[in-house]
Amino acid sequence: MISLEVKNVCFQYPSIKVLDDLVFSVEKNECVAILGTNGVGKSTLLKCLNRILKMQSGDVFVDGDTIRNMDGNTLAQRIGYVAQNSQFSETTVFDAILLGRKPYIKWDIVESDLELVQKLMERLSLSPYAMRLVTELSGGETQKVAIARALAQQPDILLFDEPTSNLDLKNQLEVISLIKQIVLEHEISAVVTMHDLNLALRFADKFIMMKD
Repeated sequence: MISLEVKNVCFQYPSIKVLDDLVFSVEKNECVAILGTNGVGKSTLLKCLNRILKMQSGDVFVDGDTIRNMDGNTLAQRIGYVAQNSQFSETTVFDAILLGRKPYIKWDIVESDLELVQKLMERLSLSPYAMRLVTELSGGETQKVAIARALAQQPDILLFDEPTSNLDLKNQLEVISLIKQIVLEHEISAVVTMHDLNLALRFADKFIMMKD
């Protein structure tokens, strides 16, 4: 079953075309690695998939629904995005993860929101840090908070931009293994940009190579 479908996507900055008639699909329960050298357009592609950047032409579908017609909250409910070197303000781990529930909150936080955050902290071994400021955590722990915040959106698709950059080898393997486990447990899909082929071989079901 196709979860994410990218059809003829084109994008260019004023001085250079980056994506030219790009076509690919991602199946449910599938991890896809997007590989290529720095500056080739991997991050640009993810931002087009998440509508952070507006593609010039083409379309992106989540379970058959175009992202063009989705309002902001609906898009956030369908696609979770973990940016490269995610930035956090002076907030606790608990509150940072709770922010992922924003697309669902109509009037105020409800008990089910708090319970979900608690479960995610337990799942990612973040419970001991619940009241710690995110800015006080290590790189690996901060990346887990970013993943938990995206999971709190309960999306169909997770997009990760270089999730292992600036991590030591132990934390790289832990984060990659965690992404794979999450995809299978939650029956969703993940698209992950990276430049380390050996690391990608450990978890990816499909590879997309980008050049020029």
